[in-house]
Amino acid sequence: MKISEQLREKIEEQIATGELPPGSALDEAMLVERYGVSRTPIREALLLLSAEGLIDIRPRRGALVKSPSPIRLIEMFEVMGEVEAMCGRLAARRMDAAERQGLVEAHGACEAARAAADSDAYFYGNERFHMAIYSGSHNGFLQEEAMSLHRRLRPYRRLQLRVRGRLDVSFSEHAAVVQAILAGDGDAAAVALRDHIVVQGERFADLVASLEALK
Repeated sequence: MKISEQLREKIEEQIATGELPPGSALDEAMLVERYGVSRTPIREALLLLSAEGLIDIRPRRGALVKSPSPIRLIEMFEVMGEVEAMCGRLAARRMDAAERQGLVEAHGACEAARAAADSDAYFYGNERFHMAIYSGSHNGFLQEEAMSLHRRLRPYRRLQLRVRGRLDVSFSEHAAVVQAILAGDGDAAAVALRDHIVVQGERFADLVASLEALK
């Protein structure tokens, strides 16, 4: 992983947990001193965060943290659920044999991380799993939209996986998605993905509690 991507992940988590609340200034010189790197990876990391919608970069004025409210998060996860459902429906119809095998392998990587109780490894396997479905939709525009929203929700999806018991639940939800896609059942794949993504009820309360606990 590039230095800029490592920096992005560190700052992402600080934003998601409230360590860097909305309105916080991200000064390049301060970040250079804090992380002991040159300005180039700092600037690259800030551009990545800006693309995710987590910060605003203002010409000659630096960057400021943006962070969605709980209501905004619910709205974003609702839309993500519908987008992923559409990807799953199309992937079930359009994935070729190699793509289906790639999905199974990504599911296997998640299984290994779950067995090791390694939420970070599961997070990366989870990204690979979802990206395989986006690609398998064979709809370039839909894939771009899915990836854009996925990036914006990335730090919050990562925090979700740290909630007690979430790895086991996520893995079982993935299993239902894989089963539906391999069976070519687009409707079942759409339902399974929507239920997997949408954050509501106890799951949303757990996410908010995890944000508060990490502040």
